[in-house]
Amino acid sequence: MEYLVFVAVMAGALALLFVKGLLDYRKSEKRFRERLCRDYGSLPQKEYKPEQFAGISHYYLKHPRDVEIDDITWNDLNMDEVFRRMNYTWSAAGEEYLYYMLRVPCTTEAELCRREEIIEFFRNHPDERVSSQYVFSRLGGTGKFSIYDYLDHLDQLGERSNSGHYLSLLLLAAAVLSLFVNLPMGLVFLVCILIYNNVTYFRVKNEIDPYITSFSYVFRLLETVKGLKLSGAEALKEEMALLKKSAAAMGSYKRGSFIIMSQGRMSGSGNPLDMLLDFFRMGFHLDLIKFNQMLSQVRRHISEIDTMITILGRIEALIAVGAYRESLEVYCVPAFTERLCFRAREIYHPLITEPVANDIDTAESVLITGSNASGKSTFLKTVALNGILAQTIHTVLAREYTGAMFRIASSMSLRDNVQGGDSYYMVEIKSLKRILDMLSEEGENLPVLCFVDEVLRGTNTVERIAASTQILRSMARRNCMCFAATHDIELTHLLTDCYRNYHFSERIEENDIYFSYKIMEGRASTRNAIRLLGIMGYDEQIIREAEAMAGDFLTSGVWHRLDCALME
Repeated sequence: MEYLVFVAVMAGALALLFVKGLLDYRKSEKRFRERLCRDYGSLPQKEYKPEQFAGISHYYLKHPRDVEIDDITWNDLNMDEVFRRMNYTWSAAGEEYLYYMLRVPCTTEAELCRREEIIEFFRNHPDERVSSQYVFSRLGGTGKFSIYDYLDHLDQLGERSNSGHYLSLLLLAAAVLSLFVNLPMGLVFLVCILIYNNVTYFRVKNEIDPYITSFSYVFRLLETVKGLKLSGAEALKEEMALLKKSAAAMGSYKRGSFIIMSQGRMSGSGNPLDMLLDFFRMGFHLDLIKFNQMLSQVRRHISEIDTMITILGRIEALIAVGAYRESLEVYCVPAFTERLCFRAREIYHPLITEPVANDIDTAESVLITGSNASGKSTFLKTVALNGILAQTIHTVLAREYTGAMFRIASSMSLRDNVQGGDSYYMVEIKSLKRILDMLSEEGENLPVLCFVDEVLRGTNTVERIAASTQILRSMARRNCMCFAATHDIELTHLLTDCYRNYHFSERIEENDIYFSYKIMEGRASTRNAIRLLGIMGYDEQIIREAEAMAGDFLTSGVWHRLDCALME
């Protein structure tokens, strides 16, 4: 009787613990869903370790496209930071696809319209959005490596068979039967088989453990497909059908998978149930057998796994775009035209806290002049970034935007390549050459939108102006729209027939300088480099004589030699 009471008490305690765990889980889920509603559109607070961020690009690297944002342009525009700013995703599939989306601009309006439909569906259906985000949070990440890293490494396992494991099970069964024939010999036989099974178990276990993460992620992909409740969403009807078809092809993958993906597997947790299962695994190789079955399934269905990652990633990435829109005070959906033009009203930079918005309306290439720090480079980056966002996330940071479908490239924030042995000038001309090569590519109908900041700044004045004129002229006369910034006022005269002149200006008051950061038509008429020396406290004689020299050159067009003896 006392034994039954003890069993009843223990069963009751376990039941209470189970109920408490279930209630805690539901409370946690409720709080998380409330947080998703409350924080929609709030700035992401994610932190990335360098090795973690490196894996985010691997979906993009595994899915190359003809039209993409190259590394030079990506780095010129600080696109890593733009990605971080809009990364409202919870899963590795979502953030890797969001990165891919930013690297691969659309070349047709049809795909952008499909994206717009999905973005707005989730913005207008908060219950479905929160439910989906919760499911994606359960999918989660893969640590510092991409799922594609793990899948690529599966080839290193070679061909695997369960025949050896099945043979050990037969020998184990034979050893148990031999106990009934000859107990002493049967015991020796059984101990030998168990020792053999344990030794071989740990040898194989160490080989397969690094691959469990990928199997676990595939398992969670299947759970995510099952957990998404979007069958009634017309905008996602095609995607949901493909997801269900891909998941159905791996129907047997999940059966018995707990034996290998249990969190308590060989963990030494002290949990009696986990310890019992560990003994079964070592003796019967159950998890090793299941691993080989799952490996075979993964290898046969790589394309279905890729389809699930792609579709789930795309859905979550577009939910993130909706959250990004919610965080913006001003944005618009772009309008596209077949005519070569770039028109925007109140366009601004996505990474500046208090940006100055500008208007631009041109069907010609643009040459921008202006003083140092007046806003030329920032404006170039603003136009370039929004050109990319228009063709990727279908969102422009402006009141209005109209433009053509472009291939986009830049040559702006360059630096010496010390390791490669290239000087700044060599790096610069290689960068410009790749843009010229884009213009000469055959079979590509899309025009090029390119950006050049201080063309050929790495060489002498005479050759810089001559070469810059011809390079910029070559860019403007083809199927291309070029936005270029320069300090060489001579270029505004030499290129007046093929570039439209704009400028930024400043004013100096009470020994301080003020910039409006507003773009204006025409070439710059002010200079501030020498004045800035004065503001920074340089000797007045240096300032005075430098201004005299500059004024003399502008009048005569000739630099006059200095008599250094008079300066002593």
